[in-house]
Amino acid sequence: MYSYIKGTIKKLNPKYIVLENNGIGYQIITANPYNFRLNEEVTVFVHQYVKEDILDLYGFKTEDEKELFLKLISVNGIGPKSALSILASATVPEIINAIESRNDAYLKKFPGIGPKASLQIILDLKGKVSFEDELGIPANSKSDTLVEALTSLGYSKKDATKVVGKLDLTKPEGELIKDALKLLNN
Repeated sequence: MYSYIKGTIKKLNPKYIVLENNGIGYQIITANPYNFRLNEEVTVFVHQYVKEDILDLYGFKTEDEKELFLKLISVNGIGPKSALSILASATVPEIINAIESRNDAYLKKFPGIGPKASLQIILDLKGKVSFEDELGIPANSKSDTLVEALTSLGYSKKDATKVVGKLDLTKPEGELIKDALKLLNN
């Protein structure tokens, strides 16, 4: 089993990259291949997916992306292609926030994710997907803090949770509150 591969990007394709390491070119399926640059030296976190007649390498820029991918494919009915389409369409904190806040409408917007699949993701992963961000703060605690702040300002918990699910949780909390208030007042 591989954990990561360090090498140079030799080819970009809409579905995969080719990462050269010690003269071997690894074809690695990624969510957004064009986030990489040709001839760039990178570390790609990989997961080897084996099933009957399939042997694929899936690659990720961060360990959190890889961990979320592994949790998503553990959900009944979610395969690697669906998990990859989710990761291609949103950031890890946005996906985690949607799961933790039970925002199935947000999850249904991803290709291949219908009502049953979105509810299954929430059912299987709620409470199991919080990773720590760069500051060591669990990703879902920032969203919980924002929801509390907005409810203390008089907004309903439902509206606050819905708005927080649309925010980029990598921003500082002060900016997030301003963004949330703008969305709530529109």
